[in-house]
Amino acid sequence: MVEGYGLTEAPCLVSCTPPDGHKKVGSVGIPFPYTDVKILSAQNGDVKECETDEIGEICVANPGVYAGHTYTEEAKNADLYHFGTHLRTGDLGRMDADGYLWITGRAKDLIIRGGHNIDPAEIEEALLAHPAVAFAGAIGQPDAHAGELPCAFVELVAGEEVTEEQLLEHCKVHVHERAALPKHMTILEELPKTAVGKVFKPELRKHAISRVFNGALEKAETPARVVSVIDDKTRGLVAQVDLNGASVDDVGHVLGNFTNRWEQAA
Repeated sequence: MVEGYGLTEAPCLVSCTPPDGHKKVGSVGIPFPYTDVKILSAQNGDVKECETDEIGEICVANPGVYAGHTYTEEAKNADLYHFGTHLRTGDLGRMDADGYLWITGRAKDLIIRGGHNIDPAEIEEALLAHPAVAFAGAIGQPDAHAGELPCAFVELVAGEEVTEEQLLEHCKVHVHERAALPKHMTILEELPKTAVGKVFKPELRKHAISRVFNGALEKAETPARVVSVIDDKTRGLVAQVDLNGASVDDVGHVLGNFTNRWEQAA
């Protein structure tokens, strides 16, 4: 079995495990010739190359990467490259001491709490260790002060019973990074999934936005409520708010400190 890694934007293969060499189960192998893979981290406008086994964004330069012109839509090429040469894949990974590449997640799934990056995989792995949990998805829910706070959604094993409070207590033991402890837990009958069975996180984000925004509106004793959350191609996830007699200014005063946008429902 040969494991590999590739993407359309860097046609097409980036790495694979050596067919006749040492294989590390779970790794996608070593980069192909003429392919330069860097694990990079961007913070406060500075880009640095990660240390061995440090997780960052996988960035690729090879003869198939046409820097500046990957997409025909010019706007999509903005902020797509580091150093003007290395394509930002959007995948998170690490490079071990032997030069083997490991994929750990997606950059867009990172939970950014007050500028601190939290890998949702740590929360999900902790929850999946609970015998009652079949599927888990961790995301960042909106927060007016920190930008995002970690929260989690789970689907239970058929016939098993556990409360949301018990799962939060479980996380206190098994999630080792204090900042990554979920602030809210939701048990759903079934988590939304993609065609290949992966947890579909955009739907979870919509769920969290509705809950947090409606909680803030209720706390402010404003009758307005979120009735839906849409995925806008240019603005991201946008909450649709039914004013229910409230003024736009009242709603803006409550929701204006969140990074997610809102608009009056049609």
